[in-house]
Amino acid sequence: MSDDTLLDVDLSGSKVPGVAPVRGKGGAPAFFSAWDLHAYYGESYIVQGVSFDIREGEIVALLGRNGAGKTSTMRTIARADNPALMHGEIWLDHKPVHEMKSHEAAQIGIGLVPEDRRIIQGLTVEENLKLARIAPPHGWSIERIYDLFPRLGERRTQEGTTLSGGEQQMLAIGRTLARDIKLLLLDEPYEGLAPVIVQEIERTLEEIKELGITTIIVEQNAIAALHLADRAIILDMGHIVFDGVSQEVLDNADLRQQYLAI
Repeated sequence: MSDDTLLDVDLSGSKVPGVAPVRGKGGAPAFFSAWDLHAYYGESYIVQGVSFDIREGEIVALLGRNGAGKTSTMRTIARADNPALMHGEIWLDHKPVHEMKSHEAAQIGIGLVPEDRRIIQGLTVEENLKLARIAPPHGWSIERIYDLFPRLGERRTQEGTTLSGGEQQMLAIGRTLARDIKLLLLDEPYEGLAPVIVQEIERTLEEIKELGITTIIVEQNAIAALHLADRAIILDMGHIVFDGVSQEVLDNADLRQQYLAI
């Protein structure tokens, strides 16, 4: 379930508002760039002029209160059907993602791990992983995924939907890594997990960070996300209100209280 509150606006006969895109230095796209994104659920205006760049290998925490637009921004980047991107550009490794459908974005390397994990019912752990590798481009081998998540290897013949919440999160991440990804999108990876399992997922994400996988993480556990990320972007009512190094947010109690309520 999305955390985003819908904001109603009148779109009758008018163009979606827009401003000139924020481009990288020299006018060239960064490894990943979102330029002036405006996205809607029907007539409800959710993502309101979001622009940011990400360097290759950087981890960005996309933060904000419930309803700030985090999940919607993530889904817009992944080219999900909803919300609908009405204005703006999305670039990954010099490819125009904004012109693509979700399956095309996945093929060029955008891997979304959704909050609800979407483990396929009736398939074992290994069958879920094999299905992710059914068509190229392939990413990690199944054995490499088991090396990262030994618990999945132990449960390879167990039906995926019968795993614990933490194990399902491991499977969802592993399934995404089975594809050749350039941008990993993690939506609430700690949601509903016991503290001991959160620590295990944190260790996994630290390993992913060491591998240099470019990542955007949306997480209500903002402190955990900030410790993992290189940079923080804070959304408020669909707008970016902060874009800077994570440590600055950790050090600024007023900023955290105002926009994150922590």
